[in-house]
Amino acid sequence: MKLQNPKRTSRLWTGRSSRRRFLAAMAAAGGAMTSGAFAQEATPNMEASMPEPLVLRTGLTLGESPRWHENRLWFSDIGAQEVDAVDLAGKHEVIARVPTIPSGLGFLPDGCLVIVSVRDGRLLRREPNGSLATHADLSGLSDQLWSDLVVEGRGNAYVGNMGFDFPAGAAFAPGIIALVTSDGASRQVADGLAFANGLVVTADNSTLIVAESYANRLTAFDIGSDGGLSNRRAWADLGEGVPDGICLDAEGAIWYGDPGANRCVRVREGGEVLQTIELDRGCFACVLGGTDRQTLFLMANELPDLANPGGDAARTGQILTVAVPVPGAGWP
Repeated sequence: MKLQNPKRTSRLWTGRSSRRRFLAAMAAAGGAMTSGAFAQEATPNMEASMPEPLVLRTGLTLGESPRWHENRLWFSDIGAQEVDAVDLAGKHEVIARVPTIPSGLGFLPDGCLVIVSVRDGRLLRREPNGSLATHADLSGLSDQLWSDLVVEGRGNAYVGNMGFDFPAGAAFAPGIIALVTSDGASRQVADGLAFANGLVVTADNSTLIVAESYANRLTAFDIGSDGGLSNRRAWADLGEGVPDGICLDAEGAIWYGDPGANRCVRVREGGEVLQTIELDRGCFACVLGGTDRQTLFLMANELPDLANPGGDAARTGQILTVAVPVPGAGWP
């Protein structure tokens, strides 16, 4: 499959009414985030020029949680209720069909795929025969929606909880982070998160960083020997940036997708912007992969109908690739 430049259009959203609903849901959260933060135009702030993104795949409902594993990009297609994989030639495979909504993905030390089931609070495990089993039941920790996860080098999985029913437009409430050990035991390790979204862990398994979408910041924790989290601190205040999925590179910088501003941004600790990649649609998640981890994969989508992301008119999702000079590091 030949990669192509994404087509530029002036229609950045699936429709004015969808955009208004989305911005209204964000504004209703209160706190630091406002509809203006999501409606802003992306402004270039680049230390070095970046190549144009290339299109690897189209036709997604809403791609999330990209992971590079065994020479393929694995990701959740939320509206299709699938976990899929695609290689750099564009060859695609449906890996699993999930009964509810899939989101965060990771791989256990034995290679088994784990999948966050958003609405029923289960962490699913894909068995060698392709069936799905419950690896951990998180419903006892929260009855609200679950989002992304990261599995670090020792097999511990950290799972973010939204704290409220965001797609339904419910009032904002803080969420938690749960730890699931490799044997499936789970416990809460952090609370008070303003929409816990993307997560990364440093290569030495010592630090977890989470995107707090409703606080416009990246927040760091120290990871203890038992997997517990401590020493909570702001890693980067992002101003009007609204972080969704994130990934870490070998210089210690983080790329974050900003869906409302149609961009993916690279920042260092403290919040200095290093590079910005502007798109014609929202960037919901990113990961560094490829054979040398120097391909940045972007999950780009026009704004979906959050109540029905799998609708017939909703397949505006793309997977884009950009070659970058600094390789990925840490987990995922």
